Amino acid sequence: MSGLVPALVALLAAGGNALGTVLQRIAARTVPEGDAFSVRLVRHLVRSPAWLGGIAVIVGAAACQALALTLGSLSLVQPILVTELPFTLLIACALARRRLPAAGWAASLMVAAGLGVGLAAAAPGGGGDTASGARWTVTLAGAGAAVALCAAAALTRPRGRARAALFASASAIAYALTATLMKAATGTFDDHGVGAFFTAWQTYAFVAVGACALFLLANAMESGPLVASQPALTLGEALVSLALGSLVYGERVRTGWWLVPEGAGAALVTWGILLLPGADPEGGEPAGERR
Repeated sequence: MSGLVPALVALLAAGGNALGTVLQRIAARTVPEGDAFSVRLVRHLVRSPAWLGGIAVIVGAAACQALALTLGSLSLVQPILVTELPFTLLIACALARRRLPAAGWAASLMVAAGLGVGLAAAAPGGGGDTASGARWTVTLAGAGAAVALCAAAALTRPRGRARAALFASASAIAYALTATLMKAATGTFDDHGVGAFFTAWQTYAFVAVGACALFLLANAMESGPLVASQPALTLGEALVSLALGSLVYGERVRTGWWLVPEGAGAALVTWGILLLPGADPEGGEPAGERR
């Protein structure tokens, strides 16, 4: 039962993130092509009610994520956010007044079932909410380099699925780093109170990295369809978070024969993601409008 409450709160965060992502995609599709990856992109988006609504929902989802990270481990909370993927499909189809194809339902069920089996087998936990300066240095340098490489690769591509997936991958790494920093900040708040929270460098770092992640996500939404960006975003964030939970906080999952159901769960999640192209909620757009 100890992991039930953080899991439910993380599920609520995933739903909020999905709604926010769909609203941001609606707004991003109206951005002129020349405004990509610039201050003009932000100026355009802040005039959009859909984008502002998406930001408000994402802020609420971030609060739920912070609470979940306070109550549970990074390795438990972050993989649950993979459910953002089927939530996004369902919400996008509902707002577009389309039926979710059979492939979409199959993908959603596979992701949910695979996640449930994998987490039950892995039983992630352990670790703490503090880390040494050396670990933070390695983590920040490595994650920063990976984000820069993905963003640079995206900028060399024209608008389309590859560009969207690369920007989403950069955003996923940044969001995973945000969660890692957020766990340290919320742990400081829980252990030492509000004063220590506002003097901890991780508090300001997670806000800055989160803003960067949001900017990269806006570019992913502007670059191509949801089925290109969303798998890279949700699965990438979960995988990077698992790695950071182990590296920074020393969190562990079960090994030995437990690796068999863990692998089966991972395979189901991957299979579900591979079915996503057949469930594109934007598939009915004219060819000239697809991006």
